[in-house]
Amino acid sequence: WIQRRPLQRKMFSLLLLNLEEYYFEQHTANYIFNKDGRERRKIRGSLKICSKSVIFEPDEISHPIIKIPLRDCIKIEAPEDSDTNDFYAGYVIFLKGKTEYLFQLDVAGKVDDVLHTLHQVRIQFDMMANVCSSSRFQNVSETLHMECKAEMVTPLVTNPGLVCITDANLYFQPLNGYPKPVVQVMLHSVRRIYKRRHGLLPLGLEVFCTENNLCSDIYLKFYNTQDRDNAYFFMATYLENHVTEHTAESYMLQWQRGHISNYQYLLHLNNLADRSCNDLSQYPVFPWIIADYSSSELDLTKPETFRDLSKPVGALNKERLERLLIRYREMPEPKFMYGSHYSSPGYVLFYLVRVAPEYMLCLQNGKFDHPDRMFNSIAETWKNCLDGATDFKELIPEFYENDSSFLLNSLKLDLGKTQGGKIVDNVELPPWASDAEDFLQKSQDALESQYVSEHLHEWIDLVFGYKQKGNEAIAAQNVFHPLTYEGGVDLNSIMDPNERVALLTQILEFGQTPKQLFTIPHPRRIIPKFKSFPRASSHDFSMPESPVSPGEESFEDLTEESITLAWNHMTRLKIDGQHKIHRGAITGIAVPYSSNQSSIFTTSQDSTLKMFSAESKMLQRSISFSNMALSSCLILPGDTTVVCSSWDNNIYFYSIAFARRQDTLMGHDDAVSKICWHNDRLYSASWDSTVKVWQCIPADLLGTKKRFELLAELEHDVSVNTINLNAAYTLLASGTKEGSISIWDVTTASILHQLPCHSGTVSDAAFSPDSRHLLSTGEDGYFKVTDVQTGMIISSMRSEEPQRCFKWDGNTVLSGSQSGELLVWDIVGGKIIERIAGHTGAVTCMWMNERCSSIITGGEDRQIMFWKQQY
Repeated sequence: WIQRRPLQRKMFSLLLLNLEEYYFEQHTANYIFNKDGRERRKIRGSLKICSKSVIFEPDEISHPIIKIPLRDCIKIEAPEDSDTNDFYAGYVIFLKGKTEYLFQLDVAGKVDDVLHTLHQVRIQFDMMANVCSSSRFQNVSETLHMECKAEMVTPLVTNPGLVCITDANLYFQPLNGYPKPVVQVMLHSVRRIYKRRHGLLPLGLEVFCTENNLCSDIYLKFYNTQDRDNAYFFMATYLENHVTEHTAESYMLQWQRGHISNYQYLLHLNNLADRSCNDLSQYPVFPWIIADYSSSELDLTKPETFRDLSKPVGALNKERLERLLIRYREMPEPKFMYGSHYSSPGYVLFYLVRVAPEYMLCLQNGKFDHPDRMFNSIAETWKNCLDGATDFKELIPEFYENDSSFLLNSLKLDLGKTQGGKIVDNVELPPWASDAEDFLQKSQDALESQYVSEHLHEWIDLVFGYKQKGNEAIAAQNVFHPLTYEGGVDLNSIMDPNERVALLTQILEFGQTPKQLFTIPHPRRIIPKFKSFPRASSHDFSMPESPVSPGEESFEDLTEESITLAWNHMTRLKIDGQHKIHRGAITGIAVPYSSNQSSIFTTSQDSTLKMFSAESKMLQRSISFSNMALSSCLILPGDTTVVCSSWDNNIYFYSIAFARRQDTLMGHDDAVSKICWHNDRLYSASWDSTVKVWQCIPADLLGTKKRFELLAELEHDVSVNTINLNAAYTLLASGTKEGSISIWDVTTASILHQLPCHSGTVSDAAFSPDSRHLLSTGEDGYFKVTDVQTGMIISSMRSEEPQRCFKWDGNTVLSGSQSGELLVWDIVGGKIIERIAGHTGAVTCMWMNERCSSIITGGEDRQIMFWKQQY
């Protein structure tokens, strides 16, 4: 990032400019001065005209740069002398107090141009309007979408110019041609774009052409939000699925399921929260992880090795926190606990001074900090963050990267001596690190450790989440100065330019709190308890595995491996047979547990239950319970009874052995839409707005029929269309005809979450195998992933048409669409990875065996289809 940027070879840099000062143009010139009061000497170089100063850069690096602030100049003119008029032709003179600066331009005729420009600057003429005229540098075959004034943002510098967006390229033309005349970004190479907050205002736009890189190709600051939004629109519409693929929730799902590392997730969150390596006031922030900098060995299995991630740095030392709280309670409004921030340009450059000295010199008026206050030691820095009265800084990503140059004084900078006489050179490392590379490797190991994976969500709550502001921030001792928060001040309402610059300087130098990404508690990461098996994925990060000795794979491990293998080959489904056995749409499929699919039971809107033999390909039985449609079916454990739900408000029990109806449960006031069963409990959903839980009391030895006792009634506001239980049978999800999803704790019959997920009927909903997530789909065509713990909708994907039913393993989804296709989705990546032709009408129901290797679908075309995978 900053350390990867080469130092300027020339002396002049935009870093020499003040805040909101602009460099306009340059002229080749000589600086004329008297040596020893007698001899007139020349130094050749260039004269830079800026909005608040003129800067002379000599060609020879041995001579110093001269910067003359225009506000201090008494006189700016072309000198006149009747005796030596020829000598003064082509000269400009600046008089600052009693000091005279004389410059000779190479072209005498340029004097009038320079004086005119300087006159415009001194009367505050808008140079942007004069210099940034439309320059048709784009190809004549391109169509221009928009052009406007903007500034290109780099660390500590903004450079004004003209932005043009065509149907093929983004162009930025600096008004001064610095560092090059035109910056071009081809739209087909753009991978990500983000709206940015710059100076606490919604004016920024950052463009990335590399997917997994935090360094952008260009960062632009516009002069009004409308121009920024228009530029975003023209670029985003060029990118396929841009908006839906990159959200905090989608990255959260990838992180929770172990598809991206802790480091990658923090990078994405920083990116989405407007943190950029081009903006030192909003540089990416990473947490202190390790708390042990004195041991000879680093033990990542001990909790005491790690920092408490549930507390901000300022609250880690109890005694210091007490002093801060006393001051906070006595402080008038607006109150804040910490007078400095955890991330600011000064803190970033504190860490990076050895690789970016020019930025530190710019920030501190040409001087390095006092040697005792510099980044000398990891352990001392951590100790000061714990004990210092005003030091609450976190870390930067470089601590978890592979480039150790920021820890080494490779440039041989003279950083001074400490009071103890020690020369400031390389950063002193903790005893457990053999060298800088070893320190970074162990820091990376700590960041990806199980302890951090289990607690990182607590730090995210503080920095990016619901504990960032408001009452939750107060309770978490996480309150910073009001100017660090978005909306803390309205710069547009300040008319005085000097007051505005002063306030903007404070905002940019004091530090800014990231944009809030989450308003409810962040879910924990899913930590596997058993050995995990590799998945076919584009991500190279895998969750840590529990140790399993060779030859000791359990039955559960082998089952998990076969399931993983089946889902990895889900894109290779082929039809293995199809049969039309009903006169209406298929509504349910049930297969006996021990029959190996020899008998298939199906229900249909034609009001019949049918028994089909997969071996003989023959229809064996057809049973009718009423003249109304049957909506679903299941087989009870023991494979002796089929249960069917009906639109006639009843639930029917059919004995396979005796080929007759055994029982009828008249349990609802409207059609029964879906049924589930576990451990002698029946769960029934109905259009009468209820889900009922029944306890089945078996028949006794005297021949008394089984009875059903109503245990609970889960009330809804509207008709319930579907229900599903989790693998542990402790949670139930219900979806309604108006698009809401409810998650219930069935052990207490209490509701955990009620969420407006879909705009229209919920077609299907199912928990992931680990019960951490709930996937739902509806007639609006969306798939929604909900975190069960928090109720947060963490992913949303839209298909071209409604998906009527699905099966999933928490990562991959097999869905049946309205058109009859089977679609295979990468739910974490948010994209369709395979389309498989199937039914001629909507796929209405789907059955999958326990090992996910055998699939049967039913459709509106009245057919059932058997599917197998081709390995």
